Amino acid sequence: MSRIAKYPVSLPKGVETKIEANQIVVKGPLGTLAQPLTGDVDIKLENDQLTFAVANDSRHAHAMSGTLRALVNNMVTGVSKGFERKLNLVGVGFRAQVQGNALKLQLGFSHDILHEMPEGIKIECPTPTEVVVKGADKQAVGQVAAEIRAYRRPEPYKGKGVRYADERVIMKETKKK
Repeated sequence: MSRIAKYPVSLPKGVETKIEANQIVVKGPLGTLAQPLTGDVDIKLENDQLTFAVANDSRHAHAMSGTLRALVNNMVTGVSKGFERKLNLVGVGFRAQVQGNALKLQLGFSHDILHEMPEGIKIECPTPTEVVVKGADKQAVGQVAAEIRAYRRPEPYKGKGVRYADERVIMKETKKK
C-alpha cells in the first residue's frame, strides 16, 4: 500500500469538502477545486479529516490511493493558502508588466509578447524584472509559469532569459582560441 495514503488530510477552518460518486469538490476562501474519482479509492470524511483507503486489492488501486491523497492535499492547501511561483527576467531591456488579464513581456524580440492568463490565475509584477504567478490550483500555476519561462529560457553563456527565482543556471566557459 502507498505509505502516503496512510496519513489523513486535515481540513482547516473555512474549507468544505463534498464527496460525490464521481468527484470530490473542495471549497475554500480562495476558490473551488474539483478532482474526478475512480472506484479504486474510498474516501471518508470524519471530524474534519479525510482518510483514504484502497477499495480493491489491485496494484493500480494501491498506486492511486497515494496519488489521490496528494492531489486532494494540494487542493486543500490551494483553496486555503494558495500557491505561487516567482520568475525573474535577466537581461538588458527585459521587462514585464500586467495589462488587465494579460502579461506583456519584452524579451529582446522584435515584438512584445502578450500572454493571456487562464481563469483562476492572478499575476503580479512587483518590479519590471519580477513576475509572481498566484492561484489555487497548483498544476495551473506551475503550467503558466512554465509557459512564461518557455518564451526565453536561460542560456548557458550569459544567463540571459526568464528563470524561476530559485533556479540556478550553470554557466559555461566561453570558447578560447
